[in-house]
Amino acid sequence: MRRRVGLLLICLGAFFLTLAPLVRFYVAEQVVRAPLNRYQVTHLESPNSTYFDQAALKTRENVTLLATNTVRGDVRANNGNDDIAVWDSTTNIYDKANPDNPVQIQGFRIAFDRRTAELVNCCGVHADGDGSVQMAGSYGLLFPIANVQKRDYPFYDPTTKQSAPMKFGAVEQVHGISAYRFTQHIPLTKTGAVDAELPGTMLGLEDDEPQRVDRYSEAYNTVWVDPRTGVPIKHRKNIRSTVRTPDGRGEMIVAQADLVTTEADQKKAVDLSDGTALQIDMVRIFIPGAAVLLGLLGLLIGGLMGLGRDESAAPPPPQAPRRSDGKFGDLSPPRPAKKPDGKADGKPGGKPDGKPDGEPAKRTAKKKAPPRPGGRPAAGRKPVRRT
Repeated sequence: MRRRVGLLLICLGAFFLTLAPLVRFYVAEQVVRAPLNRYQVTHLESPNSTYFDQAALKTRENVTLLATNTVRGDVRANNGNDDIAVWDSTTNIYDKANPDNPVQIQGFRIAFDRRTAELVNCCGVHADGDGSVQMAGSYGLLFPIANVQKRDYPFYDPTTKQSAPMKFGAVEQVHGISAYRFTQHIPLTKTGAVDAELPGTMLGLEDDEPQRVDRYSEAYNTVWVDPRTGVPIKHRKNIRSTVRTPDGRGEMIVAQADLVTTEADQKKAVDLSDGTALQIDMVRIFIPGAAVLLGLLGLLIGGLMGLGRDESAAPPPPQAPRRSDGKFGDLSPPRPAKKPDGKADGKPGGKPDGKPDGEPAKRTAKKKAPPRPGGRPAAGRKPVRRT
């Protein structure tokens, strides 16, 4: 029984040692990926902001702007390719005192590799309805999955529809996480023409004649990302959107804000990142490490039990006793040795009974019991008839 248990432990140890690299190099690649279905709402706030109120045709200053960003995954947009995730992002910037009057609304769709987070051109990607954009080769909403390095990454900006480097800055603490801080500068870029003409006085000109204007955008983006997962946990978007005349003489601010993720949403992002990091560590470190430890213990204990004595087995047969001459065998006295003349020691004629060769041995007659007094024969015997 002991050896059977030892053999079973050896088999289990070999199984766990085989399981460890399987989990580390195969299962981990299937688990450490961006989800297809993601729904996340993030709020950003900017005090002391400025924007142009189109309803009142007035520039408002020192107001608090809020931005609500909603990310929603479209699980059917990848055409059955599970290696590609498709996410839609919508950002609505509005005045906190007047939430029904939006300042700016922006929407875009990205498609990216679930393992590397690199953007690809497929599945109806667009930026504000423009489907001719080229996003491949850059990153969008996520950094490399569980592989963030201290280097620069190209990130796609949906406002200017171009990529700009996201440069590594420093390592900073954000709610207990050692986050990597990256910064991106979007230079002043023309984003499109405005259909309506604006009065010159609104653009800072002396002449009130209507002027044709174009929209320009500039931004400084800062992202704090968890290097364990690639999930951003804090955003800061310093944006400045203006309209200008073609000759650059007239200009008006459309929106100017310094939006930062609220503390509550930062904590939610930290919790999400911690849960994702735990799943990654489980398949990359904890489960393979435990499998290796159990495998080695199984082989060690099973080997010791297999080499030990099995108490439940039948005991071995007893060894024959050792004789006085040092050999194993029967302890009965040895038979007398024969002399060269064929006679046994102490008895003539070469026979054990001392008779010469050829003489038949006489049978020894049994002695008869003497008769009992009175002539009565012994009990149980027939009387002897005398002649």
